[in-house]
Amino acid sequence: MRKMFQLLLLCVALFQLSTAAYADEALSQKEQNRQTVLNFYEAGLNKKDADEALKYVGDVYIQHNPHAADGPEGFRGFVTFLREKYPQSHSEITASFVDGDYVILHVHAVRSPGTRGVAIVDIFRLDNGKIVEHWDVSQDVPEKSANNNTMF
Repeated sequence: MRKMFQLLLLCVALFQLSTAAYADEALSQKEQNRQTVLNFYEAGLNKKDADEALKYVGDVYIQHNPHAADGPEGFRGFVTFLREKYPQSHSEITASFVDGDYVILHVHAVRSPGTRGVAIVDIFRLDNGKIVEHWDVSQDVPEKSANNNTMF
């Protein structure tokens, strides 16, 4: 009976260890996804280096922004547009959230220094650690607000 109890305790301990290891692995993948998107954003939107940014993009890149084309070449075109039209633009990520294979950013993007900029929510879907899909919504930062809260 005592050996049976010890065996049961051993099984419970092994189960707990394997569950904890799986949870750590899932958390690690979520944080890797977050870092992938943050690196992509910094390289592409702030440094305007499409080649560097595209290292974080999968073979398929589905774009839901109606002003941007699908695929890595669509993103390359967007970076070229930014570099040429808004060379001093900068995007500050104010918050990031991870939910499984999705990474969501809350961003304050200023295309020209001295302007109020735009509040953006970017949503990225990753597959096997690579960005494969993107959605975004944006709203101009107004001069006056109906409340005392900031957009960020």
